[in-house]
Amino acid sequence: MLEIADPIELERPQDKLVRRLCEILNGYLDQPHIDDCVRAYEFSAAAHSGQFRKSGEAYICHPVAVAISLAEMRMDANCIMAAILHDVIEDTPISKAELAAEFSPDVAELVDGVTKLTKIDGISRAEAQAENVRKMFMAMTRDLRIIMVKLADRLHNMQTLGVMPSEKKRRIAKETLDIYAPLANRLGMNNIQQHLEVLSFEAMYPRRYAILKAAVKKTRGSGLKTINTVENSVKNRMSQADIVCEVSGREKNLYSIYTKMRHKKISLPDIFDVYAFRICVDTIDDCYRTIGVVHSLYNPKPGRFKDYIALPKANGYQSLHTTLIGPGGVPLEIQIRTHEMHRMAESGIAAHWLYKSDDDRQEKFQKRANEWLKDILEIQKSAGDSLEFIENLKVDLFPQEVFVFTPKGNIVKVPRGSTVVDFAYAVHTDIGNQCISARIDKQLAPLQTKLENGVMVDIITAPWARPNPLWLNFVITAKARSSIRSYLKNFNRKEAILLGRRLLEKELQAMDLHLEQVDEKRIHDLLKLIAKPSLDDLLEDIGLGNKMPFLIAKRLSQDDVHGALKLEDTQMARTAPLIIKGTEGMIITLAKCCRPIPGDAIVGFYNPGKGIVVHHNECHNSSDTRKKQANWLEVEWSQDLTTEFPAELRLEVMNRTGTLATILAAISEMNSNIENVSVADQDDKICVDLITLSVKNRVHLAEIMRKLKKLPIVVRLERVRA
Repeated sequence: MLEIADPIELERPQDKLVRRLCEILNGYLDQPHIDDCVRAYEFSAAAHSGQFRKSGEAYICHPVAVAISLAEMRMDANCIMAAILHDVIEDTPISKAELAAEFSPDVAELVDGVTKLTKIDGISRAEAQAENVRKMFMAMTRDLRIIMVKLADRLHNMQTLGVMPSEKKRRIAKETLDIYAPLANRLGMNNIQQHLEVLSFEAMYPRRYAILKAAVKKTRGSGLKTINTVENSVKNRMSQADIVCEVSGREKNLYSIYTKMRHKKISLPDIFDVYAFRICVDTIDDCYRTIGVVHSLYNPKPGRFKDYIALPKANGYQSLHTTLIGPGGVPLEIQIRTHEMHRMAESGIAAHWLYKSDDDRQEKFQKRANEWLKDILEIQKSAGDSLEFIENLKVDLFPQEVFVFTPKGNIVKVPRGSTVVDFAYAVHTDIGNQCISARIDKQLAPLQTKLENGVMVDIITAPWARPNPLWLNFVITAKARSSIRSYLKNFNRKEAILLGRRLLEKELQAMDLHLEQVDEKRIHDLLKLIAKPSLDDLLEDIGLGNKMPFLIAKRLSQDDVHGALKLEDTQMARTAPLIIKGTEGMIITLAKCCRPIPGDAIVGFYNPGKGIVVHHNECHNSSDTRKKQANWLEVEWSQDLTTEFPAELRLEVMNRTGTLATILAAISEMNSNIENVSVADQDDKICVDLITLSVKNRVHLAEIMRKLKKLPIVVRLERVRA
């Protein structure tokens, strides 16, 4: 035990904390392990000497408070030591190697896993935060105790957030709600999750928190009366049924009430089910008997019974849930579980250290946790950067589960809204990569079908199948999304080259050519023009859909690969001007739906009958076409344009004599020709005109619009797009 000689020193907060820590450790650790923890405290106190928190207390108080949280969960000695030392590498000159030499490599690894990356240059705050979270998760896959330390660290930081500036409070609270509270839930640590949520709610919305707290407190008198009445009624009825139990009633926490008010768009008086009751019994058989007892005591609410004992949640949570109509018509949420299930619900993964046993249910929970960690590793490997990894992870941290059966009767849990493809990847990555269809309850179903509770899904695969980029439009799980992206990013280069060669040969054959017949100098000139190091790189681009085979074939068929648009007469030249770089030798059509002009972001669509049809990038028709066909390509305007282009304006003007003449005169002064004028709508006061005029580019059009807006007769003016 820690010896403190000077009585004055007893008043120091850190000494009180370490004495409390030792009292807790005495309850479950051997004396040599307690001595190691005290040695870690003395080492950490010396390292942090002279450092203070914003609240004014000695810095060492924070790591000791974190260690106390973990000691209450009965974590092992190395974990307690790591908690006491967790800021030593980050905030003092001491290195990981020194920690390993002084204590053990295991303790040093745990401390390093919690330590933030401090030297990250040239990236934004968001990227730095994402990189730190990513590092923590990767460390967590090696040792789950790292996340235990981090959650306890975050909990104490949230408890002492009061001295921080408001903006920093909100930022830390948002990160806690986004990452740490869902993570605690995912690991089954219900107690820490609820504390983090309430503290984050108070930090993010202090006024809402204060008002809601006061309103709940105001009704607390009648609430306590309801809780006592229900508790006594349940205990009496359970005693009559000879079932030994513990009954505890409570009000829901403020964050739960707040989220319910927001999601259902209701006020506090409309929320009646703010009371929850937990009944803990000895055996699983007693759980099911208890359901019958409480259903005979109060009427159950239809459709609100859930059996998480037979079908546990992904985080290992087990309980029976039901909602009853209590005294005065007040809804009551009832949770029925065994004492062991309750320990698992409160401590989650920490129960592995808290109550070491050979129980099958705990082994299953440990297995589920390990499977989830494997999924995190897969997401990490396929994520492009830290921000993408965090976005994928957020999806995975909020599972509202659907239970789906395999043909062999095994249960697979997937998030609500999951599709057949999500399920296939949940079973195995290779099955997801090769799935082509599925049978849902023995009926064929498309891959984008959303799955419902209790269905049986049989995935149909084929060895030649591969992931389709369109799947990214409907899959929702992080594993499916990251696996599809990973496959597409690492698409076999040889296959892409072979596909590109076949596509190019097909287009060349239509021009009575073969790739072998094309002069090498012509190929070399083309590769130089489009900045490709080799023919294989060009063929790969064609195979991956980055280059249009028709355009490449057209260029290779010309003597001058830079190309020129050869038109038969001047009339054709007026209808198909050379305006787009990279489409030389083809007929160009400007889409009439959006009337793109130079300066607009544009996209081209290859239509075998019309050549290249150019749309504005934001045109609705362009978006629809992209979904339906793959023959679209990125294009841009040529720099040496002299032609004028049609643009359409919609004007709301005052309905007076001479209004149209004034508008047309103003347009004419800006060196623009009017091609068409039509009246779309009019009444006694306002007239809506559609005017098609010719402009050189976006700048020219903007100048015309500015001049028209200055006219007192113009009420509203906008450019017409599809």
